[in-house]
Amino acid sequence: MSVGVTPSASLPPASDTSTVESVFSLVDYVVFILLLVLSLAIGLYHACRGWGQHTIGQLQMANRQMDCLPVALSLLATFQSAVAILGVPSEIYRFGTQYWFLGCSYFLGLIIPAHIFIPIFYRLHLTSAYEYLELRFNKTVRVCGTMTFIFQMMIYMGVVLYAPALALNAVTGFDLWLSVLTLGIVCALYTALGGLKAVIWTDVFQTLVMFLGQLAVIIVGSAKVGGLGRVWDLASQHGRISGIELDPDPFVRHTFWTLAVGGVFMMLSLYGVNQAQVQRYLSSRTEKAAILSCYSVFPCQQVVLCMGCLIGLVMFAYYKEYPMSTQQAEAAPDQFVLYFVMDLLKGLPGLPGLFVACLFSGSLSTISSAFNSLATVTMEDLIRPWFPQFSEVRATMLSRILAFGYGLLCLGMAYISSQMGPVLQAALSIFGMVGGPLLGLFCLGMFFPCANPSGAIVGLLAGLIMAFWIGIGSIVTRMGSGMAPLPFNGSSSSLPSNLSTVTMTTLMPSTILSRPTGLQRLYSLSYLWYSAHNSTTVIVVGLIVSLLTGGMRGRTLNPRTIYPVLPRLLALLPVSCQKRLHCKSYSQDLSEDTTVFPEKMNNGMLKGSRDKEALAVPEEGPVHPGSSPTFILQETSL
Repeated sequence: MSVGVTPSASLPPASDTSTVESVFSLVDYVVFILLLVLSLAIGLYHACRGWGQHTIGQLQMANRQMDCLPVALSLLATFQSAVAILGVPSEIYRFGTQYWFLGCSYFLGLIIPAHIFIPIFYRLHLTSAYEYLELRFNKTVRVCGTMTFIFQMMIYMGVVLYAPALALNAVTGFDLWLSVLTLGIVCALYTALGGLKAVIWTDVFQTLVMFLGQLAVIIVGSAKVGGLGRVWDLASQHGRISGIELDPDPFVRHTFWTLAVGGVFMMLSLYGVNQAQVQRYLSSRTEKAAILSCYSVFPCQQVVLCMGCLIGLVMFAYYKEYPMSTQQAEAAPDQFVLYFVMDLLKGLPGLPGLFVACLFSGSLSTISSAFNSLATVTMEDLIRPWFPQFSEVRATMLSRILAFGYGLLCLGMAYISSQMGPVLQAALSIFGMVGGPLLGLFCLGMFFPCANPSGAIVGLLAGLIMAFWIGIGSIVTRMGSGMAPLPFNGSSSSLPSNLSTVTMTTLMPSTILSRPTGLQRLYSLSYLWYSAHNSTTVIVVGLIVSLLTGGMRGRTLNPRTIYPVLPRLLALLPVSCQKRLHCKSYSQDLSEDTTVFPEKMNNGMLKGSRDKEALAVPEEGPVHPGSSPTFILQETSL
C-alpha cells in the first residue's frame, strides 16, 4: 500500500548490507531453511502417497474430499502473501489507521460468495470456474475468461515472487534473483508433484508460520515500548489513530466509503470468482462444508488485518522511543517493516529467521495456489475440450508439467514487478484492473438472464480497455510529473516526523498540492474503486449490447446458471402481497429436467454443447415439464 518509491530505491545500498546481515545468525538460517524443507516435504509426501495411482481429479480437486478447516485456512493463505505482510504495517506507519476500516468490507465480501457464487458453482459440479461461462454463454466466452485470468495471475505472481526475495536480499545480502529462483522452483516442485491436496496442507502449515512470525513482532515490540496501551497513546498523540472519514469522493485514496464499499468489490473478485479460491470451495466434501469454510475465513481475515495494523502502530511507537538510523530513514517504504523487525529482534536468535520464514510462507502459499489454478484452467478450458482422447495417465502427467512450467514462467515476471511502484498497491491495482472485469462478466451471467454471448464478450473487452486506460494512465501521469500518488487528503504530518527534509521534499513535491483536472482527475481514482468501476462497465456495456442484439431470444437458458434476484426479493414481502402478485415459491434446489442442458464430461467438454441451438425453445412457447418457476421465465423474457 505504500507509495512514492522508485524501483531502484527498493534495494538497500550494498555498503549497508553488513549492518543487517550481522543480525541474521545461524539459528535464523536454520529456521528459514526448515520452512522450505518442510513445505517441500509435505508436497513430496502427497506425491509419493499412492504414486502411480493418481488421477486428474486428485491433482486438481483433491478428489473433492477436503474438510472445512484446511480449506478455510488455505482460502486465507492464498491471498495473504508477503505483499500484505510488508505493505499493511507500512501503510499504517505512514498514514494512520484509516486502512483498518477495510475490515468492514469483509462481511459482505464473504457472505455474498457463500450464498450466491458457491451454490451455483458447486451444484454445476465444475472444475474450472470458467466452465460456468460456457454453460451460461458459449465456448468463446469461456476461453476469453480463461485467458484473462491467466494474464491476471501471471502478473500478480511476479509481485508476490519479488516481495520476499527483496526481503531476503535486504536481510542477508543474498542475490535478489537467486532468491527468486529458489523460491519459484521449490514451490513449483511441490505444487506439480502433490497437486491441490499438497497445496492446501502446505497452506495450513504456512498460515501457522505467518501467525507466529507476526505475533512475535507484536509481543516483542510492544514490550520494548511499554505495552500496547503505550503504543496506542503514542499513536494517538501524533495523529495516527484515524477517525471515520466519510468523504464520498472516489478520488480520495482512502475514506470509509472507499474501503468499506470499494473493498467489497475487491473481495468479490478474490473470493467470489477467482479460480484459485473457487477450486478450494469445489474441493470440499459437501456444499455445506464449502459455505462453512467461506464463513470461517471472516474471523481469520479480521485477525490478520488487526495483526498487520498493530505491527504498524508498534513500529511507529518504537521509532518515537528509539531514533531511526540513516539506513532506515532512507529505506523504501516497502522495507520499513523489514528494517524495523531486524532492529527490534536483534539479540534474539531465531526470531529474525522466523519473520523471514513468515514472509516466505505468505508468498509460497500464494504462488503455489496460482500455479495449481493456472494448470487446472489450462488443462480443463484450453486442452481437454480440444483433445478429449487424452487418457487419465497422460492428462495427469500433462497437468504436472503445466504446473511446473507456470512456475518457471512466473520467475521472469518478477523482473517486471521490480519495475513497479510499492508492492501492495501495485498488486491490488492489478487485481482491480483485471479482476474487476472478470467479476463483472460472472455477475452479468448470473443476475441478468437477458445477457447473451455477444454482450458478454463486448462487455468484457470494454471493461478491460477501461481498466487499463485508467490504470496505465494513472501510472504514466505519475511518472511524467515525477510525483508520488499520495492521498489528496494527506499532509506533511502523514509522513514520519523523523524523515529528513530532503526525503520529505522528494516524497511530497509541491505539485501534488494542486488538485488535478480533466483526464488527470479520472486517473487519480482510488485503486480500491478499480474493481467496482470496471465490473460495472462490463455489466452496463454487456446489457446494452445484449438488448441491441436480441437478448436470449432463440437461445437456451439453463436456469441453474441464473441467480433469481427477483424471486429472492419478492420472497421478503408478506405472504398476502405475494398472493396478490401471483408469486410462486422458489426453491434453490431446482427440480427441472436437467437432461436438456449441457453437462460437463470428464474430458472437460460439455454434453450436448453441439446441440444447444437445437434445444432452443420458442420465445413465447411453453418450457419442458417441471421447469423453473415463473419468475425465471419472466426475467428470461426480458
